Amino acid sequence: MKNFISLLIGLVSAFALNAQTPNWQNKDLQADTVFGISTEKAYSTIINPKKARTVLVAVIDGGVDTAHEDLKSVIWVNPREVFNGKDDDHNGYADDVHGWDFIGGPLGDIHYETLELTRLIRKEHAQYDNLPDSLIPEQYRKMKKDYDKQLARAKAGEDRLTKFKDMVDSMVQKIGKENPTREDFNNYQAVNDREKNIKLIMMSQLQRNPDFSAFKKEIAGGLEHFKTLVDYHLNLNYDPRSIVGDNVQDSVQRNYGNDDVTGPDANHGTHVSGIIGAVRDNNIGVKGIADKVEIMAVRVVPDGDERDKDVANGIRYAADNGARVINMSFGKAYSQCKSVVDDAVKYAMSKDVLIVHAAGNEGENLDSNSNFPNRHYVDGGEAGAWIEVGASGEKNDSNLVASFSNYGKTSVDVFAPGVRIYSSTQGNHYDYYSGTSMASPVVAGEAALIREYFPKLTAMQVKDLIMRSVVKVNHPVYVKDGSGKKKLVPFTDVCISGGIVNVYNALQLAKH
Repeated sequence: MKNFISLLIGLVSAFALNAQTPNWQNKDLQADTVFGISTEKAYSTIINPKKARTVLVAVIDGGVDTAHEDLKSVIWVNPREVFNGKDDDHNGYADDVHGWDFIGGPLGDIHYETLELTRLIRKEHAQYDNLPDSLIPEQYRKMKKDYDKQLARAKAGEDRLTKFKDMVDSMVQKIGKENPTREDFNNYQAVNDREKNIKLIMMSQLQRNPDFSAFKKEIAGGLEHFKTLVDYHLNLNYDPRSIVGDNVQDSVQRNYGNDDVTGPDANHGTHVSGIIGAVRDNNIGVKGIADKVEIMAVRVVPDGDERDKDVANGIRYAADNGARVINMSFGKAYSQCKSVVDDAVKYAMSKDVLIVHAAGNEGENLDSNSNFPNRHYVDGGEAGAWIEVGASGEKNDSNLVASFSNYGKTSVDVFAPGVRIYSSTQGNHYDYYSGTSMASPVVAGEAALIREYFPKLTAMQVKDLIMRSVVKVNHPVYVKDGSGKKKLVPFTDVCISGGIVNVYNALQLAKH
């Protein structure tokens, strides 16, 4: 029961959090007592909108709602292309008016995908699974152990959460109210130990947030998470790639996909886009960081792990079509064709593009754990104009590093707000999301804003400004060690710069 309760508390952690103030990521630590990046301060004291130049930012993600009320006026329009079924600009992509979808094709769009680990196991299991351990390569044994562990955990989570949901539903039915209160659960007479435990959980959660419907939403989301893992991500028999119609083995194939840059679920990419450039002065929705951006939508990320081939093509497409900043809020633990991605990154570097990448949400030290893509080339060297971003919270205390955020003294460059960030979601909606996926577009928005007002700066110079202008953190913070236990470390141990990005400071530096 102890493990069961821990699982449930973890799943409803977002429910238990107090609601944050929208736009906190753009506020100022001194003036507003929240550890934002001082965007509003910059607009009120430094920025003259008349002097800005438009900067194109590519959002390589799972899709963007190009019709969203707070984004539609900043969505990139390819000036050499129209919707007519033809490749007007002769770039190999017909009707790429707002970007391109590399995980769609003539038969539709991929929604769910397997993990890269699943694909690796599927590729090799026929060769190794019937052999004695002494004949199986060590690398495959480690992958198989990881796969089996993840699958067992997912099945256990689905089973436990299903039983929990059924028990809560049964208790709610007995209470006789669709949205019972904490008092209703307090007055409920539990008939066995299991109901007693669930009663305690419900009373604790409803004390923190009395909205029972929000709790139900979190439980439903947790159950969907586990079911998706079992049915799709870790399912060796699931393979949707035929939808795309490409030769999946041809890692350098370029011209495939379709023009549906929204796809079946654009919530994540729309949220990322809003953080970067949602219209600031329309009195609706949210305020993006950069006031004169265009958002190019490049769809390569399914619900599951992206493929290296698609990532590489997304980077090349963005670079070829004028993106000055690329945001990549995705990552995975394994990579089959890293050199293909490396070649695309090198190509972007040659085009003076700044790449901003989310560090990941496993709470791990990236100095000793793999996360792909990354700046390090397999043939030696690294991408200079690459910024790796961890996620921070709003309070300047020992919990400043988000509990889920990856970190690394030599592998993560900066931290940025990534906890309970309010931004646009699909269908003219808005919501709070947490993750390094939210921290990365904060930095991408900062980079875009710098390039708007200082267009002569190179990508490397913009990165240097961002790194040098952080607000240093001079107190220890909690992170997880290799065993998952919390420990206090200096902030200089979690990232290279030792601080939280600050756009006001960066623009001040750029002026001098």
